[in-house]
Amino acid sequence: MKKPTLVILAAGMGSRYGGMKQIDGVGNHGEPIIEFSIYDAKEAGFEKVVLIIKREHEELFKSCLTDRVSKHMEVAFAYQDMLNIPEGIEVPEGREKPWGTTHALLACKGVVNEPFAIINADDFYGKDAYKKIYNFLTTEVEDDHYGMVGYVCNNTLTDNGTVTRGVCEQEDGYLSHIVEIQKIAHKDGHAIYEENGEWKDLPDDTLVSMNFWGFTPKIFDEVEGIFENFLKDAIKENPMKCEHVIPTAIGDLVKDKVCKVKMLSSEDQWFGVTYQEDKPLVVEKIQAMKDAGVYPDVLWD
Repeated sequence: MKKPTLVILAAGMGSRYGGMKQIDGVGNHGEPIIEFSIYDAKEAGFEKVVLIIKREHEELFKSCLTDRVSKHMEVAFAYQDMLNIPEGIEVPEGREKPWGTTHALLACKGVVNEPFAIINADDFYGKDAYKKIYNFLTTEVEDDHYGMVGYVCNNTLTDNGTVTRGVCEQEDGYLSHIVEIQKIAHKDGHAIYEENGEWKDLPDDTLVSMNFWGFTPKIFDEVEGIFENFLKDAIKENPMKCEHVIPTAIGDLVKDKVCKVKMLSSEDQWFGVTYQEDKPLVVEKIQAMKDAGVYPDVLWD
């Protein structure tokens, strides 16, 4: 089996954050979260990373990140282009928002030809998650037998606003259902979500997807039709903002029994930067891990 690759979703616009949070420094030497993710992946055994970006951001990523990383890992880029959609579908005039993470995943077709893990650029997943997914990708993954690292929802929330999460159900260790919920908030130590204008409780042990998946390249063919069918209808209903996300695509595949997804859990706590107000806490946590020796003061030394 080919050695697995790490793929990173890094083409988002960061509208809630107010800037390019993918490369915004959180370490004391200006390291972004994405650099700690690559470092952890390298320690787990990954030797190649593919960043999904907008083509116009390539030089920025090189100067802020990959010129350092490329001395230690093979680095490649895949480009999410809003114009790259199925034939017969036109981009609505004035559209600027990308088509979502399913479209970003498809940007890797032809670039990634081996088993791979895919993650968000702005999420800190912890070392244990990379070890778990690397072990899965090197010992268990097969076409239509995929993996996902899940996190307890209550440990993935911010006090600075609502978040979107793929809420999961599992059966016998495998994903049985996943639904994307767009407004989840933290209240009195518990997770709540809005549905039809009413706030409801989520159980404290609810597992969610943080877009940490393990796939084979077969996934590209499996989600192409899902994405195309989505666009045909969604462009008519919401031409400026419609988007399709990986949890929704996987939910459809699981529902139709096209694939199985093994649920892997991480012992580490997730954290990330959804809003600018999240950044100080992330900076504090990163520094605490450096002080504790989890990371060296200067990565890659």
